[in-house]
Amino acid sequence: MSTSKDKTEKRNKPARKVFGGSKERAKDSLRGAAFLGPSVLGVSIFYIVPFLVVVYYSFIKSPINHEFVFLDNYVNVINNEAFRIAVRNTLEFSLISVPLAVILSMGLALMLEAKIPLKSQFRTFFLSPIMVPVASVVLIWQVLFDYNGVINEFLMNFGIDKIDWLKSDYCLLVISVLYLWKNLGYNMILFMAALANVPRELLEAADVEGAPDWYKFFAIKLRYLSPTVLFVTILSLINSFKVFREIYLLTGNYPYERLYMMQHFMNNVFENIDYQKLSAAAVLLALFMVALIAVLFKVEDIFGKDVEG
Repeated sequence: MSTSKDKTEKRNKPARKVFGGSKERAKDSLRGAAFLGPSVLGVSIFYIVPFLVVVYYSFIKSPINHEFVFLDNYVNVINNEAFRIAVRNTLEFSLISVPLAVILSMGLALMLEAKIPLKSQFRTFFLSPIMVPVASVVLIWQVLFDYNGVINEFLMNFGIDKIDWLKSDYCLLVISVLYLWKNLGYNMILFMAALANVPRELLEAADVEGAPDWYKFFAIKLRYLSPTVLFVTILSLINSFKVFREIYLLTGNYPYERLYMMQHFMNNVFENIDYQKLSAAAVLLALFMVALIAVLFKVEDIFGKDVEG
């Protein structure tokens, strides 16, 4: 017959086990916090807190006069003609360049996936612009597209008048070519890595069924490429804003009107120490980017849902 002492020990054993499990979970949580702590602290200090300060500045009269003005700064920015020009040009450039960057880089990846001669040389050719410094890129474009540059000299041989490329309606085309030349190689490598992860058995089954190449691309490859398409689209969108560096080095603070981008507006406002206008423009840009990226994530979620299943 079991004694009351034995019964007490049996009742205590599960309790000790549960207590030991919770203790281990607490240790795991502390380890995770220790690893994440420096990153969270760094992001908070250098990104989150400064952005909150920018949001605060966008609602006050000036950094000296902290009078709350609500949406007055946003109204002033939206009514500013330079801001409107910058927004229009930036949207136009992004709508042209970003889809081209995604589609052309995907096409190059598909081409290099096929059995073609000189595949390694093609890959090296498209990747080489990544290693070229911005100053060298600008120098190349100045040699090519200057009023007395190589392209105008070539066109004169056919009786075509010289074109001031960066001060004409062709300026956006010139910058778009520069942007694509600089970014296609990296996007191509991302798509090539994604294509390598497409299940071979699905493609072989499609071949057995006699499916055409276009069907295999849209029904199989593109669905498995959807996360990469999303990532490349976001990356290309971010890089389209960075093209300000090349435009600035080519044309300065106040370029031809069609090349006046959002970064030009912000840079010029910063130089004029108009912090409240700069803060309002930065918040509007951030909200637009967050909304656009959220839409892209939703589209990718809908498109790639059956693949994940």
